[in-house]
Order: sequence, then C-alpha cells, then structure tokens
Amino acid sequence: MLLNLKFGLRAKPADELLVVHQGRSFRVEIKRLASARRFTLRVRAATQDVVLTIPARSNQRDAEGFAHRHAEWIAHRMARLPERQLFAPEAEVPFRGETHRLIHSVQSRPGAGKTGPVWIDALQQPAAICAGGDPSHFERRMTDFFRREARRDIEEAARRHAATVGRAPISITLKDTTSRWGSCSARGALNFSWRLILAPPFVLDYLVAHEMAHLRHHNHSDEFWSLTKSLCPATAKAEAWLKLYGAQLHRYGRKGPSVSAG
Repeated sequence: MLLNLKFGLRAKPADELLVVHQGRSFRVEIKRLASARRFTLRVRAATQDVVLTIPARSNQRDAEGFAHRHAEWIAHRMARLPERQLFAPEAEVPFRGETHRLIHSVQSRPGAGKTGPVWIDALQQPAAICAGGDPSHFERRMTDFFRREARRDIEEAARRHAATVGRAPISITLKDTTSRWGSCSARGALNFSWRLILAPPFVLDYLVAHEMAHLRHHNHSDEFWSLTKSLCPATAKAEAWLKLYGAQLHRYGRKGPSVSAG
C-alpha cells in the first residue's frame, strides 16, 4: 500500500531516520530518486523493512514529518508481516510446494559418512528433510540443500526449454533477490532466486520459461508471451500463484548474500 504527499524543494541527503510508535522503534530507509514526484512510503514484506522514497531535491524536514505522521500506519503494517521462519529443527517449511518438517538426526544416513548429508524422509507425515552432524551447522546445511535443489530444477528446466527456444543461456546464477524472481541479461545470462524451490514446480518452470523466452525476445511483446505460454502452458496459473503467495517465500530462512555458479 502506498501513501503519497506533495513535496518541498532543496534537501540535505540522509540514509535513514527513526520513527517511534507506542514504544516501538522503526528504522525508515530514505531513497532519493530524481524521477520521484511525491513521497511514497511502503513496507517491504520480503526484507521486513520500511522505505520512504522522496524526490531528489525534497526537504529533509518534510520527509521526517511525513514519516512521523504515518508512524501508526508503519507500526500497523509491520505488525501484519508474517514472522520469519528460520531453518531450524522442527520448523515446517515448503519444499517444491509441499510442507516439510526439518529434522536434526542424531544418526547419519546409512552409508553417508560421519556427518552425513541432507536427505528426505518421505515416510513421515509431513515428509521430513533431515540433516545430521553438528547442530550448529544445521541452518547452513539446510540453506545449502535448498540452493542445490533449486539449481538442479532450474538447470533441468532450462535444458528442456532450450530445445524449443533454440538457444541456451551463457550462465545461470542463483541469488536471494527481493525485487524479481528471475532476469535475463542482454548477453544471455540468467539469474534466479533460489527461493523458487520452495514454490510448486509449475511456478519454477514458468519463471525459467519466462527468462528462456527472453533469449529470443528481450521484451514483453506478443511474440514473447506466445513463446512463454508455449513453453509453459501454466503461465497464467503461475502468475496468479506468485501474486497471491510469492511474498511469503521470503519469510523462510535468513536473508543472505547471493550465491552464483556457472
């Protein structure tokens, strides 16, 4: 939701300010944009923070007054954000769209070595994702597991769609982006959020199809959408799912640095 206000001129740059409401403090990041024509205040679900976008030459005092006047709105929106769920033992998280419980196993998977990898126990209800080894490494092991599985599914989908597109990406990079789920550079390098592995498979397939179609049509023309829909017939279904549930994928695990590979 957006709140708007006319702006003043001449300003001194500032990165953030502090807003207090009923004893709770909220840091508000200030972004100055030359293209902005009014104040825009928003709470980002993905990063669980507050951003106030203002015109480049707006008055700092006006920006502070705007934020403080909307302290109650900020507090209300922040309170509605879903609580972050870390990758901890007994946590329930989605994996390929299905709920899985994370379990720390005191015994390694048979034949897996002393510490053991991460493995899936489909016999439990709900299915479990298990990891052995040092409990202090549990979260890292789980995060690495999700990233590996995301890369596997994304690369498999890219290979499959390449046969129709007639082109292959020069590289595939996994990131933890918050503004977009995938992108395609002019050179043909594809980037994806590893969090797509948490979504149903048809959602991941759609995002890969979307970016693969950009290898031939670096725009959103009718030709682009025709190719995308031929690659992924569930395009409309996937877009509807992302609109309804996409932001929820950011509440799982920690927000961390990007990880890339060729």
